[in-house]
Amino acid sequence: MKGLDFIAIGDITTDAFIRLKDARVNCDINDENCQLCVDFGAKIPYESVTEVPAVGNSPNAAVSAHRLGLSSAIVTSMGDDPNGKKMLKRLEKESVETEFVTVEKGKESNYHYVLLYEHERTILVKHEEYAYRLPEFVTPPKWLYLSSLGENSLPYHHAIAEYIKNNSGVKLAFQPGTFQIKLGTDALKDIYQVSELFFCNKDESRMILKSDSDDIKALLLGMHALGPKMVVITDGRKGAFAYDGTNFLHVPMYPDPKPPVDRTGAGDSFSSTVTAMLASGMPLSDALLRGPVNSMSVVQYIGAQEGLLSRDKIEEYLAKAPKDYKAERF
Repeated sequence: MKGLDFIAIGDITTDAFIRLKDARVNCDINDENCQLCVDFGAKIPYESVTEVPAVGNSPNAAVSAHRLGLSSAIVTSMGDDPNGKKMLKRLEKESVETEFVTVEKGKESNYHYVLLYEHERTILVKHEEYAYRLPEFVTPPKWLYLSSLGENSLPYHHAIAEYIKNNSGVKLAFQPGTFQIKLGTDALKDIYQVSELFFCNKDESRMILKSDSDDIKALLLGMHALGPKMVVITDGRKGAFAYDGTNFLHVPMYPDPKPPVDRTGAGDSFSSTVTAMLASGMPLSDALLRGPVNSMSVVQYIGAQEGLLSRDKIEEYLAKAPKDYKAERF
């Protein structure tokens, strides 16, 4: 039996996108440390609510990988409630293999609220507690993609790291979620050490390394020293930076055709696309060029999956890219 190309591991949820009508944003100088503000104790009008099932860092990545031509699956848990049933149907519609989905009786499925205002979002999250268990894969996959999990998942991480150690042909991509960053590098030392590929944004890298450095090379070297063979750090409009143990690479943002509608899933689409391209045999420099194209498309829609592109569509956009859109050493 042929192994799957890409198996994502992480929590799944339904996102309810609430577009606010009457709010304001207060920021420090240089538009940093911004806060979404509404009148306390008031009735706040909203424009619309859009419910999107079967999302989250890892489900988004599994859908992205399949649209890019890979066979993909998701290892996740959900409740046996109506929201869980909707999520299963959505995964099946996207042709993501669901044999590793655990439906826990009597449990509720994750449900998050996403507050949209202008082109940014604030997410209200609540992770239900599930009995995490790594399934037995009859044939090892080419890649595992690990991302956001709940607070009771530390032993689960150790099991994943052990699986990678015992299956040298399986490569691990790690895109930590909020709790995984909060756990710290000591608790997840084994995961960092077995990671082939690591993703985070610049602020997250500073949190992980407990550093106030603004030097992207220093941050890349610091993350690489934790164990990942390849490290990718995104920095908003400045693009993405990578280090593979030899070369430092930079790729700019792919230009937005119009103002973003919703930035939810931009990081997931970038990371999953780079991983999928590497799984397809592409070198890191070429894979990095394709990640921002998918992110550009995703932010033009509400939700993290509607704008995910096919491989052919990404190549079409690349053919029309500006001349200065290229991966360069720095």
